[in-house]
Amino acid sequence: MRRALSGVIFGVFLPLALSTLAAPQHALTVYGQAPRYPAGFNHFAYANPAAPKGGSLRRSAIEIGQFDHIIPYIDKGIGVAEVDGWLYSPLAVRSQDEPYTVYGLVAERLERDPDGHWLRFYLDPRARFADGQPIRAEDVRYTFELLMRAGNLKYRTQFAEVERVEVEGPRQVRFHFKNNQNRTLPLDLATLPVLPEHWWKDRDFASGAGFEAPLGSGPYRIGQIDNGRSITFERDPTWWAKDLPVNRGRYNFDHLRIEYFGDTEVARQVLRGGGFDYNREFSATGFTIGYASPALDDGRLQRAHLGKDAPQTAQGFVFNLQRPVFKDRRTRQALALLWDFEWSNRQMMRNLYIRQQSFFSNSALAARALPDASERALLDPLRAQVPAEVFTQVFEAPRTDGSGIIRDKQLQALALLQEAGWKPEGDQLVNARGEPLRFTFLNGQAGFERLLLPWKRTLAQIGITLDIRRIDASQYVNRLMARDYDMIVTGYPVSPSPGPELYNFFGSAAATDPGSNNYMVLQDPAVDRLIDGLVKASTQADMLRHAHALDRVLQWNYYWIPNYYPPGSSTVWWNRFGLPKVQASNDEGLDSWWEVSPTALTNAQMAERMKEQP
Repeated sequence: MRRALSGVIFGVFLPLALSTLAAPQHALTVYGQAPRYPAGFNHFAYANPAAPKGGSLRRSAIEIGQFDHIIPYIDKGIGVAEVDGWLYSPLAVRSQDEPYTVYGLVAERLERDPDGHWLRFYLDPRARFADGQPIRAEDVRYTFELLMRAGNLKYRTQFAEVERVEVEGPRQVRFHFKNNQNRTLPLDLATLPVLPEHWWKDRDFASGAGFEAPLGSGPYRIGQIDNGRSITFERDPTWWAKDLPVNRGRYNFDHLRIEYFGDTEVARQVLRGGGFDYNREFSATGFTIGYASPALDDGRLQRAHLGKDAPQTAQGFVFNLQRPVFKDRRTRQALALLWDFEWSNRQMMRNLYIRQQSFFSNSALAARALPDASERALLDPLRAQVPAEVFTQVFEAPRTDGSGIIRDKQLQALALLQEAGWKPEGDQLVNARGEPLRFTFLNGQAGFERLLLPWKRTLAQIGITLDIRRIDASQYVNRLMARDYDMIVTGYPVSPSPGPELYNFFGSAAATDPGSNNYMVLQDPAVDRLIDGLVKASTQADMLRHAHALDRVLQWNYYWIPNYYPPGSSTVWWNRFGLPKVQASNDEGLDSWWEVSPTALTNAQMAERMKEQP
């Protein structure tokens, strides 16, 4: 449900100036700046070009439940996410150690119109599907039109500004845009896979095409399929792109097997029993104590947070600002003071998580210092519309000592509430009309109440009533679309190069749109103006300036109660793999691992074995 609700992009774009690109390039960046890796580079820094090929890796699927078809490109049911990249190669591959840069793969070169009205791909003449047929410009056009017609809703929203696709030659294709106002559109298009028209034209793509192994173009072919339960990918040793710089040192395993489970605890226990090799963990308790064993003690079982520099989803309790009870900023601030993150993190989450301080967590977009002169120039015209603290203080979420006793915060909250017009009457706080301070938290997640119940008790101690209502997924979605709730928990995906999607999350025009993700029902002219400036930004420095200003205005208005994020991807694996000395900063980097031993090794054994590794 969360995946279905995220990624809806509100279709408003504003003018953009692009840096001039005079000729076809090996890579594209958002603002036309030089990529990290120049033309002719040898390999990505996070890949080991000498890594041996062979062996196998078995991992659990991130999805919970059974897959009911293979392809991951449609809205129906559950597909196999790894098909994208393992089975099908994209036009260009996104690097894992830059904010947003793509390097040619199926497309040997990429050319962006200096004025931003079109994007041209020159396909590599060596590019082939697994049956030996060449990848054609017609296949690129077919893929785009197929995804726009029958693929995920995200394609129709993300690529709504593509006017048409023109095949200019057997290996040359151009995308024409309706305007030049979306700076990330060319890079987003470049990450599309290319599907073989001659294979898919006679199959039911819209329904997922069942369990038949599709014809691919990537480093792997599909081998064994155990319908819904597991799928095995087999490395194609003759893959046409295996020696390209973007692929050297990657895709090293001969066999990759993905196991699907209906329960995370079952998956955890199967890994502990040696049933598979690698598990992505989403439970703090599970990650911290769920793998305690002699194998963890001696290193045969490894546990770590990978991809620590990746931007993290910004999660928080959001106020429905349509509700009269939340109109006053001081009321929202008081309620934020009373959620004791430090106690909850210690008592229920093993001190694993980091407190959210920003709407752009763990990224350069977060406002973590006072505004400089250039940023104040953006904010000064808005001075009458934004809180005074925007100019004078760096936002910090309320902090406690973790003891569970927060009397000082309760006293601060009571003072704010009194200023906002609330006064005690019996065991309640009421407003001038005698209405009690009471609101309902709408919950659609099993087990989330444990984070809310301590807050409910703290609120009750000073006369505030919090009701918690748990409903099923379908009701939850309907009520979100109707904005029929007081408060919910939600997340905002963080992009290192944000753009028009911010209108969908925070723009006034999206506030009451049932298809948008503006769950705050936020209608703030200052926020709109800053989003406008961010989307128009023609340089990365200008984008960051607007992002910092936007972050401050959102923070100091207390439109949410910030939650927490993990210190990277919580990952557990059996110690039989080699990892590059330089780790991918924005990803787990699993496609650059290789097999060292068919069985798990202790830390001492692995250290000796790695002395022999390239």
